Parts: sequence; C-alpha cells; structure tokens
Amino acid sequence: MVTESAGIWATFKESPRSVKALLAGVFVNKLGWFIQVFLVLFLTDIGFTEVQAGVALGFYGGGSVVGLLIGGALSDRIGARNSVLVSMLGTAAFVISVLYVSNYVAMLVIITIVGTVGQFYRPASAALLSELTPQNRQVMIFAMYRLALNLGTTAAPLIGAALAAVSWDLLFWGEAVAALAFAAVAFLALPGAKPAPAGDSPAESAAAPKAGYGAMLADYRYVLFLFCMFVNAAVYIQYLATLPLAIKAEGLSTWWFSAAVALNGFIVITCELALTKFVQNLQARFVAMLGFVLLGGGLAIYALPWIPAVFIVGTLVWTLAEIWGGPTMFAYPGMAGPERLRGRYIGAAHAMFGLGTALGPIIGVMLFNRTGDMVWVWCGLACLVGVAAAWFGMRKPAPEPAPALATAASAS
Repeated sequence: MVTESAGIWATFKESPRSVKALLAGVFVNKLGWFIQVFLVLFLTDIGFTEVQAGVALGFYGGGSVVGLLIGGALSDRIGARNSVLVSMLGTAAFVISVLYVSNYVAMLVIITIVGTVGQFYRPASAALLSELTPQNRQVMIFAMYRLALNLGTTAAPLIGAALAAVSWDLLFWGEAVAALAFAAVAFLALPGAKPAPAGDSPAESAAAPKAGYGAMLADYRYVLFLFCMFVNAAVYIQYLATLPLAIKAEGLSTWWFSAAVALNGFIVITCELALTKFVQNLQARFVAMLGFVLLGGGLAIYALPWIPAVFIVGTLVWTLAEIWGGPTMFAYPGMAGPERLRGRYIGAAHAMFGLGTALGPIIGVMLFNRTGDMVWVWCGLACLVGVAAAWFGMRKPAPEPAPALATAASAS
C-alpha cells in the first residue's frame, strides 16, 4: 500500500477492503437513524405529554454519551468488529421493543438503553479506521467517514417521514433493519480482534501498563484536547439552538434559518473532501487552532447589524471552520495515544463532543435570554479558549511503526 498523502479517489481505492466496507456500513446504518429525529413526535402521538417526550429525548442523549465511553472500552477489550456487532444487534432488538412498551418509566429505560448501545459502534469504527489507515491518509479517510455520516443523516429524516406516514411500526422496523445490515457487513468484512500475546507470565501481566480510562486521563495534554472537543461542540451547536431564536427576535422569517442550515449542509457534503485534500498535509494543531478562529469568528459575525445578510455571511465562515477542521479533529484521537488505549482515546473524544452538544444549547439559550446578541461575542471568546487548549494540548503524533503498516497492507 502507498503511504504518502493522496487525493480523494486514490485514498479510497488503495484503502483496505474492510475500510470500504466499514464506510458503507456506517452509511447504511445512518440511513435508518430515525428514533432520535422522530422520538418526540412518536411519544406524543401515542399519548405521552410534550414534557415527557422532551425528557425521554434527553435520556436518549445522556445514554448516547455514556455509550461512547463504554464503546471505547469495548473496542479495546473485544475488538472493533465485535463491538460493532454488539452495538447493532443490541440496537435492532431494543429499538423494536419501544413499540411494545406503554409504561413511561419502562419507556425511559428502553430509550436510554437504545441511546447507549447504539453508540458503541462509533469509537470502534473510528479505531478500526485509524488502525488500518496510514497516518498520512487518516485525515482524508475520516473526511470520507464524516461524508458517510452526513449523507445518511441528511437522507434519514426524509426516509423516516415516508415510513412514519404509513405506520410508526415501519419506522422502528426500518431502523432495526438498517442496524442488522451494518451488523452483517461487520461480520462478513471487518477483521476480528487481535489475539492476545501468548506466553506472558503472571508477573509480566501485572507489570503491563494500565489500560483503563485512568491511564488516558493521566495524559494531561490529551485532556486539554478533550476540552477542545467540548468547546467546539458547545459553540458549534448554537446554530441549531440559539440561531433560530436570534432570527426570530429580529423579526425575520424562519426561511432565513432554513436557508442557513441548508447552506451549511450543502457546503459540508460537496466541499469537505476537496478541502481535505489540502488540509491533510498540515499539522493537526495548526488546523485545530485556525478552525476555532473561523468558528468563533463566524458566530461573532451574527452580532453585527447587517440583517439579514449577516446570517448568511456568518454561516459561510463557520461552515468553512467545520470542513477545515472536522476531519482532523476526529482523526487526531486515533493517533494521539498508545495502541492499547486507542478505543478509549477515541471514545472519550466522541463523548466530550456529545456532552458539548447536549450542554451547549442550555448554555447558549440562557446567555441569549440574558445578553441578547452578546451571546455571539461569548461564542467567539470561548473559541479563543479553544485555540489556547489546542496549542497546549495537541502534539505531533509519534511516527507510525512499521508493523502497523504491514497490518494495514495485509488487510487489503
């Protein structure tokens, strides 16, 4: 396998078969990503109150964050393929059970389990991509991974709406089928867990480095990177939480919010791979720092009085931040730590991003209610903190060992 950085097609073509299969599996699974999108509508339709439905969605989100951490540990312990299988088979079983639960407490338990188990696959998938791809090509591979997620996530609400118009049962069975399809891909195409080294004595095993989350947290520089992920998510999510409130407060049509969201999605899907062809050759720390500058700057533009054009200009700037820094930020965890902790490093990064996505709307809406348009200035300041955390927390990954290249080549 060629190991230097390459273009989009060359990177995909020369990737191992299992990497291609994983990207396809993630895309198919995301096509069936219905429950989070339609959960509130489903619960209110079957008789629960709006408050109960909102609480249930919060439980789903909390379960997702926990699931990312568990998924990282599972990936390190039982391997990526087995983690994906557990995640997808569990999702298929529990998502169907939602249809047959009428008690609210039992519904909360099931929905939390679905949110938790459904996220096990993400650290495992990212760890496998990192393991099977040379370092010089990981940013591009993660851009492809993000494209698969974004395409599936964009199409899922349309497919889900069509299914729900016929029957709620079809919606949940559709998600189960998508999960089972990913499980089949994992079983047939992904490599199994590496066998444990033979011949270690009990004394050698006891002397082995610790491999839990505590060992990861001892890496203080990586903890700063985790803070970067939290800040990035908490600021980024404001386009869904605070932006619609700001547009409404200015007396503008919700069309402008829809236009901003559609513009972001179009640019990410059509332009991220092309920009990554250039970005993949840059130092990860520089990419992250400039990404924070663009993100904070783009949102700070919303505080200017050039309404309504300001919303489009600001969206263009922070969307550039997303396609500039996204692939690198999600590729970095797999390269930052030792191999024995790769799943936990990745799981922690995804969990911190998820936590930022969960807490960001609460913080942003609170600030908007108290300070109005100054919330966008606070977003810019938060991103400056992110710049500092990236400077001190991110380092150049260690050179890739020769055996890793051999492993990647043998998986082709």
